Amino acid sequence: MNALLMLIPLALVLLLAAVGALFWAVRRGQFDDLDTPGLEPLTDDERPWKD
Repeated sequence: MNALLMLIPLALVLLLAAVGALFWAVRRGQFDDLDTPGLEPLTDDERPWKD
């Protein structure tokens, strides 16, 4: 029973942190373009390597 008194508030804090991170990512535009990053490996651009 004592463990529940500690785990329930901890779970609520983690839930609030996850929801906050989701809203932060949406505001920063992380989900604006979901298609282009998956297509980048298919391009034939030759990029010079820097040593």
